[in-house]
Amino acid sequence: MTTVFYGSRAWGLFHRASSSSSSRVWTHPPFVGLSPGRGLSRPPPCRAAHSGVRRLPFATLSQQDRDFFQTLLPGRALTDPEVLEASNVDWLKSVRGSSELLLRPRTTEEVSQILRYCNARGLAVTPQGGNTGLVGGSVPVFDEIILSTALLNQVLSFDVVSGILTCQAGCVLEALSSFVGEQDFVMPLDLGAKGSCHIGGNVATNAGGLRLLRYGPLRGTVLGLEVVLADGTVLDSQAPLRKDNTGYDLKQLFIGSEGTLGVVTAVSILCPRKPSAVNLAFLGCATFPQVLETFQLCRGMLGEVLSAFEFLDSACMKLVQDHLKLTNPIKESPFYILIETSGSSAAHDEEKLHRFLQEVMTSSLVADGTVATEDSKIKALWALRERITEALTHDGCVYKYDLSLPVQHIYQLVEDMQEHLGTRAKNVVGYGHLGDGNLHLNITSPSHDPALLAAIEPYVYEWTARHHGSISAEHGLGLKKRNYVHFSKPAPALRLMWQIKSLLDPRGILNPYKTLPDRASTD
Repeated sequence: MTTVFYGSRAWGLFHRASSSSSSRVWTHPPFVGLSPGRGLSRPPPCRAAHSGVRRLPFATLSQQDRDFFQTLLPGRALTDPEVLEASNVDWLKSVRGSSELLLRPRTTEEVSQILRYCNARGLAVTPQGGNTGLVGGSVPVFDEIILSTALLNQVLSFDVVSGILTCQAGCVLEALSSFVGEQDFVMPLDLGAKGSCHIGGNVATNAGGLRLLRYGPLRGTVLGLEVVLADGTVLDSQAPLRKDNTGYDLKQLFIGSEGTLGVVTAVSILCPRKPSAVNLAFLGCATFPQVLETFQLCRGMLGEVLSAFEFLDSACMKLVQDHLKLTNPIKESPFYILIETSGSSAAHDEEKLHRFLQEVMTSSLVADGTVATEDSKIKALWALRERITEALTHDGCVYKYDLSLPVQHIYQLVEDMQEHLGTRAKNVVGYGHLGDGNLHLNITSPSHDPALLAAIEPYVYEWTARHHGSISAEHGLGLKKRNYVHFSKPAPALRLMWQIKSLLDPRGILNPYKTLPDRASTD
C-alpha cells in the first residue's frame, strides 16, 4: 500500500486519497426537469399520484380564481403546462399530479392572501419547496394548486454573536451554507440534496442529514418559525432566543408536519461555528459486526470531534462506480465507512484520529482505508456516499425506504430483504447514518413492478415494527407511507393527530392525502 501524508505525519497502511473523481462531484441530486442525456438515464414512467386515492370534495379551479391570482401575483401565477410539468412530478419521477396552477409568492402577506382565498373557496393547496422529497409529499395528488416557496429566498438577518440565522423558507440550503460560511459558521444540516432543497422544506419534513450525530435534529436547532395557517392567519414565533419556556412550544407542531398544518414562510435556526480542522477517513470492513465494533470504538476514542459516521455496502459502491464512474480509493470490501472529525485544534484532532486508526488496524476491524484532509479530496470521498441516490436512478425503478432501527439490527433488514425477494429484485442495497440508526434501504427493478412492490410492502414495515423501529427516519410520510404509519404510531396518537389537523385546517385544504392515514384506519 502507498502512504498518505496527513499534515506532517505519515500514515502507514493507508492509501493517499485519490483526487481523480474530485473534478466531478455533485452535492445535490439533479433537478426533476433534467432530460435523459443531461444527468439522468431515462426514468421509469410516472404513475398517477392518485392511484388508489379518492379525490375529496374540494372546489375546482375556475376562471374567476385564475383572474384573482393573476391580479394578486402578476406574472407569478403560472398556467403553462410545460412550466407546470416539473412541479407536477416528484424528483424520483414515480408519481404525477395534474395541477393547472403554480403560484410563486414573494412575501408572507402574499402567502396569507393566497391561503385566505383558497380556504374560503375550498381550493386544495400543495406547498412545494425544492421538490427533492422521496415520498410523494411535495407534488399534487389530483389538481391541487401548487404554492411554491422558490421566491421566498431572502436572508432576513444573521447575528454573528449568537449564530442565529433568520431567513425565508425558500432559501436553498447550499446557498445558506455559503452565506454563513463567509461569517465563519456552518448550517447544522447537510444533505445530499443541498443544492436544490429549501430550508422550509427541510423543516417541514424534519430532515436529518449527514451530521445529525454532531449537531442533533432540526427540532433542537430551529429556534423559531413564521407559519401561515390555512385561513391566512400568520403565526410568528421567530423570537431569536435559545431559551423560551412560555407555554406550549407551537413551532414543534409544524416541524415534520409536511405542510399539512401550515405553510412555513420563515425560519430562525442556530448555526454552530465552523470547525477549523476537518478530516475524513474512508475505511473498509469485512463484516457488518466489524462496522458496529468500529462505531463503538469510534465513539469512545473520537468523542467530541466526531461529526459523522456513515456506512454503505459493496452493492452501493458498485452502483456509483458503474453508473457515475466514481473511483473507489481503497481495495474492495463488503462494507465501507466514512468517519468525519471536526474541531478547533488540528493537532489535537490528528492525534486522536491517529490513535483510533492504529487501534482499528491492529485489531483487524478495518482491512484498508484512506484519510483526506484537503477540501477537494474530502468532497471526492463524500461523493461516494452522497451520490448513491443519483446512481440508483440509473439502475431502473427505485423503491426507497428510509427507516430508523436499533443499530444492532440496521443491516439485518437488508439481508432479510435480499433473501425474501430473491431474484425478483435487480438490486437490494443499504446505506445510511449509522450514528443515529438511520438505514436507507433501496430496491431496484428494470421497471415498475406491482408484484415486486406487493412483496416489499407491507413486509418491510412489519419487519421494522417487529424490531421496534420507525418506518420513517427523516424523509417523512408523504403520500407513499401515510397509510402505514400505524406500524410506528398507536391509534390514540393517530386520532390526536387528526384532531390537531381538524383544529388548524378544518376544511383540510393543506396538502391533502399526505402524512395522515385515512380516517378509517384510526378508528
